[in-house]
Amino acid sequence: MSAADQETADPTSIPVSSKNKVLETGASLAQNLFDADFREQSFAPVKAICAHLNAFHVYDSDRNRCVEANHYCSHISEGVRQCLIYDTPNLGARLIGVEYMISGKLYDTLDSEERKLWHSHVFEVKSGMLIMPGPEGLLAPGWEMAERKEMEEVVGLYGKTFHFWQVDRGDKLPLGMPQLMASFTSDEQVPKGLLAERDERYRVSSEAKREKRRDIAEPEIHPGEWNSKASS
Repeated sequence: MSAADQETADPTSIPVSSKNKVLETGASLAQNLFDADFREQSFAPVKAICAHLNAFHVYDSDRNRCVEANHYCSHISEGVRQCLIYDTPNLGARLIGVEYMISGKLYDTLDSEERKLWHSHVFEVKSGMLIMPGPEGLLAPGWEMAERKEMEEVVGLYGKTFHFWQVDRGDKLPLGMPQLMASFTSDEQVPKGLLAERDERYRVSSEAKREKRRDIAEPEIHPGEWNSKASS
């Protein structure tokens, strides 16, 4: 198969060329040099990312479909976060969506139709599904404390998520219209074995996290958003 045919068959399978690698390296070095004196020239928005969260999103249009989501989040303000969502945490990961997170106070200001586009994180946090993968080599107790603090914050936030790339159905490119995503709301909705496979990869136990998070206070789930609907 020629390179052109391979690119058409699977656009993500062609390695980055040496020329583009050199250009990327040069651009990165230049940005780092400028960063010392000219902050506006830096990769400041990306460097503001402060948390990697892993969970699963459900398609609002088809709640039998779900996809793993690696969130890389930064703070816009105390009550607003924004997250880039990738299919994996590895080099070459595909940017598949974006999630915005807001506080309950800000959610209260939304009209009833807008609220339907947002979801609660209560089940994700309390079930142990939502995790903050730790860096290699960091002692577990210290990271667990950091993760606990993060969960205490996220449990009260509402998320609005759109995915552009439906990797779960094998799309080679981001095709069609963006898809509104939501979260699981009960154990019965979670496909059997879904968490076990993820937990093994990250060397964590969602069940153990569930137990440790029992005392995390649950905020009231406001009426009118996705999680308040009866599951189908």
